[in-house]
Amino acid sequence: YPEAAKAAGAEGKAFVQFVVKDDGSISDVQVMRSTGNESLDAEALRVVRAMPKWKPARQGNKTVRSRFTLPVMFRLS
Repeated sequence: YPEAAKAAGAEGKAFVQFVVKDDGSISDVQVMRSTGNESLDAEALRVVRAMPKWKPARQGNKTVRSRFTLPVMFRLS
């Protein structure tokens, strides 16, 4: 949790869109809906970019690129 957001008591849900390439790597990462807090949005982007390779989508016998939207929830306890 980013210290600046924690100090401000910021919470929210960011929707991050990205492409899983045919080799399973992640690219074209962007925030589609913001939390309203820049540090939370930056953390959501960092986490998605740091994900390990995914199993790519298949169409027939070929691997293909696919686009995903992932909600990232930030909640203080």
